[in-house]
Amino acid sequence: MTEATTGISAFDRDTAITPRGEGVYDADLSADWTIGHAVNGGYLLALLGRALGDALPHPDPFTITAHYLTASLPGPAAVRTSAVRTGRTLSTGTASLVQTGEDGREVERIRVLASYGDLAALPGDVRTSAEPPPIPPYERCLGARDGMDPAAIPPITHQVDLRLDPATVGWAVGAPSGRGEMRGWFGLADGRDHDPLSLLLAVDALPPTAFELGLSGWVPTVELTVHVRHRPAPGPVRVSITTRNLSGGFLEEDAEVWDSRDRLVAQSRQLARAALA
Repeated sequence: MTEATTGISAFDRDTAITPRGEGVYDADLSADWTIGHAVNGGYLLALLGRALGDALPHPDPFTITAHYLTASLPGPAAVRTSAVRTGRTLSTGTASLVQTGEDGREVERIRVLASYGDLAALPGDVRTSAEPPPIPPYERCLGARDGMDPAAIPPITHQVDLRLDPATVGWAVGAPSGRGEMRGWFGLADGRDHDPLSLLLAVDALPPTAFELGLSGWVPTVELTVHVRHRPAPGPVRVSITTRNLSGGFLEEDAEVWDSRDRLVAQSRQLARAALA
């Protein structure tokens, strides 16, 4: 991968925000981050996270929860932020992304509640029983576009460097494992190194675990909570996602993100809808 400098990569360009004043920002949702007709939820969360990082006095998302109300579409959008509380080590705020609907009325797409701090100021003591996921080396994993019909490749696939663990891609050849697991190496296609904002994308950028459960089709996110634990070291990250329970047409996805220094840098849980028919 070629290296891109932070600030000029496609990710930075497409999550750019323009302050309008009083905590409001203008944005342009890029069609390059879509799956089907909708914009990817992790990309949207990163954009909202950038707005909150500008609006709040602390730089880094520690915990951020998004409720996805309606599908976001490529094009103009506005982000409205509000500070709820500002403390010495943490500040908390809300954000809402809105677009203009076909009838000219404003439609709220996402609502977020988040707490921000300074990851660089955290103590270095780590006590954990968590271990990195058993993913084969990068060169032995499968590219997201390998063997796919070019016409069926979603635009977001061209923006990321995704290499999937062969043990979790049975769905691609009509033989899903039934285990509800998805694992892979994840980076940005232009080589930009990860930061806390790109981790918000990473937790929602792999194919849905529903595919390995034998389901197909769109799996829209209802709610997504991300905990960012460290600033990631340079290089691609490893992402592991599991689903243990699908019930009533809803499933959970628990994700872990590990950096090149074998540190658990982000965790998430989301609730999503799954088409059972």
